[in-house]
Amino acid sequence: MPSKVGASCTGRVVLYFGMTLEVSTPALLFPAISLLFLSYTNRFLHLSALIRSLHTDWLARGDELLRAQINNLRRRLTLIRAMQLFGAVSLLLCVTSMLGVVSGRQILAMGTFAVALGLMALSLGCLVYEVWISGGALRILLNAVDGKDLPRGCR
Repeated sequence: MPSKVGASCTGRVVLYFGMTLEVSTPALLFPAISLLFLSYTNRFLHLSALIRSLHTDWLARGDELLRAQINNLRRRLTLIRAMQLFGAVSLLLCVTSMLGVVSGRQILAMGTFAVALGLMALSLGCLVYEVWISGGALRILLNAVDGKDLPRGCR
């Protein structure tokens, strides 16, 4: 798509690509963000309960296997908090983008929407990584059953 150069009301030259953003475009992310937050919150609550249970067991037994599982869960909780933060800021920027569209500020609307999409991608990237390491706690148990050493980075 060819780019165009236009002058803004302040006299600055603005480069744009002839695209306009409608208010419904940023609104498309609202259902996705709502479902993701529900998923993230459920993951967080489940892991919190699991950590409390493992912590109680660890205090009673002081088992190194439990400590390795708790360390794995600690990393997962950090990722879930990052996912929630990126998702929340993405939602805020979608609202800002919609306000930009309504007020006729297309450049602001497109910029904030692009950043919102980037933050949503970061949130989903954290989710993929968290799912990847979620098997770590299970691997710890399976290795203990097989009599192998604990996985590297879980001590």
